[in-house]
Amino acid sequence: MTTTHHAGAGERIRRLLEIDRTLLPPDGGPRFNRLIFSTNTYLLQHAENPVDWYPWGDEAFARARAEDKPVLVSIGYATCHWCHMMERESFEDPEVAAAINRNCIAVKVDREERPDIDEQYMATARMMIGNPGWPLNVIMTPDRIPFFVATYLPKESRDDYTGIAEIMEKIGEVWRSDREKVAATCAEVAARLADLGAPQPAGLPGHELLADAYNTVAAAYDQEWGGFGQPPKFPRPLHLLFLLRVQSRFRHPVALTLVESTLRTMRAGGVYDQLGFGFHRYSTDRHWLVPHFEKMLYDQALVALAAIETFQATQDDRYRRIAAEIFTYLLRDLTVPDGGFSSAEDADTEGGEGTYYLWTPAELRELLGDEDGARFGELFDVTTGGNFEGKSILHRTSPEDLPDRFEGWRQTLLTARARRVRPLRDEKVLTAWNGLAVAALARGHAVTGEEAWRNAAERAARFVLSRLVTPEGRLLRSWHAGEAAVPGFLEDYAFFTWGLIELFQATLQREWLDRALGLTDEMQRLFGDGSGGLYDTGADAEALPVRMRSIRDGVIPAGASVAALNILRLGRIVNDGAFTRAGEALLQSCMGTVQLQPAEHLFMLVALDFILGARLEAGIVGGTDEERQAAVQTLHHHFIPGLVVNAPPGDGPFAVHICTTGSCRMPVHSVAELEGQLGALLG
Repeated sequence: MTTTHHAGAGERIRRLLEIDRTLLPPDGGPRFNRLIFSTNTYLLQHAENPVDWYPWGDEAFARARAEDKPVLVSIGYATCHWCHMMERESFEDPEVAAAINRNCIAVKVDREERPDIDEQYMATARMMIGNPGWPLNVIMTPDRIPFFVATYLPKESRDDYTGIAEIMEKIGEVWRSDREKVAATCAEVAARLADLGAPQPAGLPGHELLADAYNTVAAAYDQEWGGFGQPPKFPRPLHLLFLLRVQSRFRHPVALTLVESTLRTMRAGGVYDQLGFGFHRYSTDRHWLVPHFEKMLYDQALVALAAIETFQATQDDRYRRIAAEIFTYLLRDLTVPDGGFSSAEDADTEGGEGTYYLWTPAELRELLGDEDGARFGELFDVTTGGNFEGKSILHRTSPEDLPDRFEGWRQTLLTARARRVRPLRDEKVLTAWNGLAVAALARGHAVTGEEAWRNAAERAARFVLSRLVTPEGRLLRSWHAGEAAVPGFLEDYAFFTWGLIELFQATLQREWLDRALGLTDEMQRLFGDGSGGLYDTGADAEALPVRMRSIRDGVIPAGASVAALNILRLGRIVNDGAFTRAGEALLQSCMGTVQLQPAEHLFMLVALDFILGARLEAGIVGGTDEERQAAVQTLHHHFIPGLVVNAPPGDGPFAVHICTTGSCRMPVHSVAELEGQLGALLG
């Protein structure tokens, strides 16, 4: 089925990209500001604002220094609902724009393209206002030291919000008349930021740290509705990946129950797109009912991976189907020409959030008929009053199996929905997030043998390697409209290498392993701190006030934690102790901080579990491609966190050599023998 994308926002971006910019003056002229020269979707969304926006760069800060003005840095992303709200209410308003232009130099940043800037000033915001989000608006000196932070700001003061025009005038007054106060705040912020950039080292702990983290995660579990913590409730796939390892290591049935219950309740809720598949960004309530309707690539990849691993651990086909549905969404709706994946779909259409996804009983009757429309409404809670702004978010009302007619209903409604104004798709391709998608798809292929998933993973990997690598081999961050930009960050190297390792484990094609090894060597050279740790930014990157070493997980894992697991896995795959020592040193470089708050660093604990857990190394030699792929699928049929697969060179009869911690078994020469040997080993 083909679908059309947003007839408003998407067309506007395409229109702006088609403008002959060589005819425009450097400031964009009377119709535009300097963002018109960008290819970034988020920046282009603001190119027609009356605010005199600059992209982040030396030009803006040099002007601020020359005119002795502070700098407003406004950070958001293209599919951010509250960013849209603030643009409509404030940045499109001439009075607000005049106040900003009079008192500040204004800079726009896409947090997804520049996570280094975002993390730096988000850390500042956490210190100054507690629990920030986006849009993030930071006032800083021309030396890039912040002294004021706020999130969403309306035009005029209301409720708990101060109007942005009033704030701009106050900032200008303080800057002109009380520079000592500004300097004192900047000095305090700079000192605290420097402390944040340095995780504390410690020796490698034992399995008790995994148990401590489990206790914290389990205490945050919602016993009635699944998931973790209070609303807004995020999918938190990193929790699920960690809990699966706890279950495997400690034979802890409750850990597996938390994973299964969370996946099932999320899949049944409004946070899941019941027609088109894929997860929205989070639920605003405990019940997974009312989502924030954005769909992010990283959520799809990580939840799919968690579902696949749950299928491995349980052999329950419900979890394979969750992953399969997510991959259907990825391949249908997020794939760009030639195989990369776009970063996200917006929450808003036609000026409202979620409009694309809502239904009424009358629409169901018109499309499905009276009887089937009524039955569908019962199954998915479509009522006259609705559950969201007078209409209904689809969610399952009971765990009963859906009728055989459901697939026909779904296709009919999906076809009708495709005629609606579709949410904007942010077309940019991010190396890191594509790496996560490659990892999930490759693991899915390894477990199920599904060739479409292998093909999609390989196409996405080749997209990155052909468009997001410089002639010198430097990985880049972002690609859009034919242009690649921004030197890649640690997470780009780590996440993409993760995808390449999973591709090698799934296919045994040596090219993927060679690429992973090369990128890992380059990563250690560019990001190494000289004592075993890794910086977030490369040695060749733009200097910010602090060169961060972030190890705390967010909705995606910390780049350093994925890098640690990659290095350790590569050490076992190629039997190189130097990799193992480097991986252990990376863990030790931050383990003091991890031990203080283990539940904030769950993927680092996934890497620790790889060291502490049982090893299972499989070498597959000789035989036909079919025999080798059957062996790969047999090995991955089980959930074995310590598994690595290799393909030593050599022809001849098919054989699989299995080694575990401390011993090797006799080689087996058929898949049936391999299954028997695994059964004996795994109990």
